[in-house]
Amino acid sequence: MMWKEKYKIGVDTIDRQHEELFRRVSAFIQVVQQKTDWEEKLAQVKETMAFMQEYVIFHFDDEEAYQESINYPDLENHKKAHAKFKASVGQYAERLDKEGYSEELVQEFGGKLMTWLIMHVAAMDQKIGEYVQSQGDESK
Repeated sequence: MMWKEKYKIGVDTIDRQHEELFRRVSAFIQVVQQKTDWEEKLAQVKETMAFMQEYVIFHFDDEEAYQESINYPDLENHKKAHAKFKASVGQYAERLDKEGYSEELVQEFGGKLMTWLIMHVAAMDQKIGEYVQSQGDESK
């Protein structure tokens, strides 16, 4: 799962944050898929879980503040998508705490992260870039 230039929306702060999210999720997927002892992977898995819980809030807050600043017309739907994803990450965190960090559950979480990130950045966030372009450079 690699960052691609086509994912850029043309807003530097958001693009840098997206790139960091892709980098972290990609590294997480690689760790989970390594053919090493599961116990050796757990520290990295837990670190990624903590990162995702913190960083998505930080990123979503920045992205939503930017959308407000440009009067983005689809802001409310974007906020709903963000809230749903934050809730999903929280639910996985709870499940991992209660059920334990099983390889199967961690792989399921990794798959959800990857799918959501690609779909959200490649589809929904691209609309922000399109809106910015349609408004001219004064929106940046």
